[in-house]
Amino acid sequence: MPYVTLMNGRQMPVLGLGTWKSKPGEVHEAVKAAVRHGYRHIDCAAIYGNEAEVGRALAELFAEGTVTRDEVWVTSKLWSTHHAAADVPKALSKSLQDLRLDYLDLYLIHWPTAGNPPGNPGQVLTPSTEETWSAMEELVHAGKCRSIGVSNFSAKKLAAMKAHATIFPAVNQVELHPMWRQDALLRVCAELGTHVTAYSPLGSPDSVAIFRHQGSALMECAAVKAIAATTGRSAAQVLIRWALQRGTSVVPKSVHAGRIASNFDVLSWSLTDEQMAQLSAITPQTRLLHGGYWVSEKGPYKTLA
Repeated sequence: MPYVTLMNGRQMPVLGLGTWKSKPGEVHEAVKAAVRHGYRHIDCAAIYGNEAEVGRALAELFAEGTVTRDEVWVTSKLWSTHHAAADVPKALSKSLQDLRLDYLDLYLIHWPTAGNPPGNPGQVLTPSTEETWSAMEELVHAGKCRSIGVSNFSAKKLAAMKAHATIFPAVNQVELHPMWRQDALLRVCAELGTHVTAYSPLGSPDSVAIFRHQGSALMECAAVKAIAATTGRSAAQVLIRWALQRGTSVVPKSVHAGRIASNFDVLSWSLTDEQMAQLSAITPQTRLLHGGYWVSEKGPYKTLA
């Protein structure tokens, strides 16, 4: 398994299992299948509502000797209703309890917002990102998180953290795929030393009903299908490999053992420069999981920037 070295020297596996939208009764077996197949990175979040099931699977894997705790990278995320400084350690403690762990490898601020959508009223984000981030930094000092980062942060919001962060975000996890390449964000993250993890690399076809987006079209895109046919790979494998070759880590989600195995089979082959260019030329560029429900004329965010 290849690893990326984060700015703090920690090494994170570049391919992980996503768990968003994994239904009760499914994620337990998905995690066990993934780890047994070679995955060493599990991406979780409190708001997904399934961390207890993930934790049960991890405990069983540790007990049977499949892996040790140090061999598995576990990420979780802080939900927006727990951004007050006093609430941050409580939220982490709940995730650790559910996951049956003593520490997280990576803890992310899930969204740069406060409260549930549409967020807090008023012109100022309350609690502020500075308040929340300072509490996150304390978790590192307490040994509860080995790395901390953010998710869904724009280049503007990430760069603004330079003014107050004493530990800068090691990771920014964002939507990333050929229909939403985020080239400018990747450049800014590289300049700041923040690694980028790609979520929904397959276009999140199972969230079409939630967000009414066109993500299901990604794997049906002519360029994707043609490259899959040429390489003898699946469309999903082509998209995951594209993400890896761009230098990002990637966390595709599946609860099917066969797809979990197939999604992992992307480490021993490469796309050509021409194939990478074809995938990177797909238009139009469309953000699927846009976060527009946080935008409000009565709140601190008037745009998605």
